[in-house]
Amino acid sequence: MKISGFTMSKNAEKLGYPVKESILSALPLVDEFIVVLGDSDPDDNSRKLIEEIKSDKIKIINTVWDIEKYPRGMEHAHQTDIAKENCTGDWLLYLQADELIHEKDFPAIRKKCEDLLDDKEVEGLLFKYYHFWGDYNHYHYSHSWYKHEIRMVKNDPQIHSWESAQSFRRIPQFDGLNYRVQKDTFKLNVAEVDAHIYHYGWVRSPLIMKKKMVSLARNHRGNEGADKMGKIEFDYGDVNKIREFKESHPAVMKDRILSFNWGDDLKTRNTKRQKFKHERFKYQVLSFIENYILHKTIFTFKNYNLLKNK
Repeated sequence: MKISGFTMSKNAEKLGYPVKESILSALPLVDEFIVVLGDSDPDDNSRKLIEEIKSDKIKIINTVWDIEKYPRGMEHAHQTDIAKENCTGDWLLYLQADELIHEKDFPAIRKKCEDLLDDKEVEGLLFKYYHFWGDYNHYHYSHSWYKHEIRMVKNDPQIHSWESAQSFRRIPQFDGLNYRVQKDTFKLNVAEVDAHIYHYGWVRSPLIMKKKMVSLARNHRGNEGADKMGKIEFDYGDVNKIREFKESHPAVMKDRILSFNWGDDLKTRNTKRQKFKHERFKYQVLSFIENYILHKTIFTFKNYNLLKNK
């Protein structure tokens, strides 16, 4: 059995993505790691950081992003597909540049892969999520945040990254352009693995977070969307209202966590800002019902078919 890891990024370092730590977190588990690196700005040091890892498992593929050809975030999926297509493993582990896996979960992941390698019904593996917010001590457990997502798939050319690269679908007659297509696409049949994805996409100083949001707005809504986002000062709100994280982080995050230096900036409050989805009363009620009464998610879209007893 061979496991490939893959990711894509552009300007990851300058926008605060822990891309080096993400790759490091997966290397002991995988036999190869494919990195699709977009045409980053001259002041981005992502390539240097990745090359510093000095692993013969890593293969870097250079690309040029085309937002006009792949608008509305679809360039993210297109770049992800390029990385996937260059994988040679039986199982393919996808980590976005702000996602890590914990070394304590390696045995469970590997065993699940071995057990289901020849099971034709299973097309992917579903991971649980920790979505960290503002700092490394708080994470979301809210109706507003997805609690599971597909992060491993079988090496099947009909499986493609979907929409803005959050998930995957089987697309038998894919035209190579419309990653938001829904007609004649199929949710993957997946088994759940007892492992987490550690998502640090919302852990940066408010200043760097604003730069990231502007970049994402440009990829999804063009220059007009980026200009609008650029006028908004980013504010996390009251971080202490978010659930406290009491477990351990992946070991490769140690130095990055020690470098945390924006605690005072988290105390700034913009009372006129628009509320985040998780702060709205409706979603707070739904979160309470899910977490403390039903102990399951309700009224939420799931882009997968979960297979029981797998």
